[in-house]
Amino acid sequence: MPRRPASPTPHDDVEKGLTLHRYWDRASCQACTLKPKCTPSVERRVTRWEHEATIDALQRRMDLAPYAMRARRRTVEHPFGTIKAWMGSTHFLMKRLTNVKTEIGLHILANNLKRVMQIIGVGPLMTAMRA
Repeated sequence: MPRRPASPTPHDDVEKGLTLHRYWDRASCQACTLKPKCTPSVERRVTRWEHEATIDALQRRMDLAPYAMRARRRTVEHPFGTIKAWMGSTHFLMKRLTNVKTEIGLHILANNLKRVMQIIGVGPLMTAMRA
């Protein structure tokens, strides 16, 4: 198997529908003082998903506000609990992903309409739907 040439620029691959950037640079690896702790190979190869920077930014935000996810879970769990109660526990009536997506979409729509009716009333909702 031929070796890839040293290249600090990325080489893009698509695996399972994900675009991956692969980086390697033999010259920088050989000059690095941490190489014995990093890799026994001739060069260090790094693979990153094209959107991994977004995930890293999200992780940094979550590290700065560790209780934000707890607040988010409390806010979101109530509607899901209500929808689960309407559905009759935890199972869906339909099979296959497209049908399940449609079923949960209808449940979410019904939940949102119920909330709007409680907040602004049926009359204003009907007027807004006719407009």
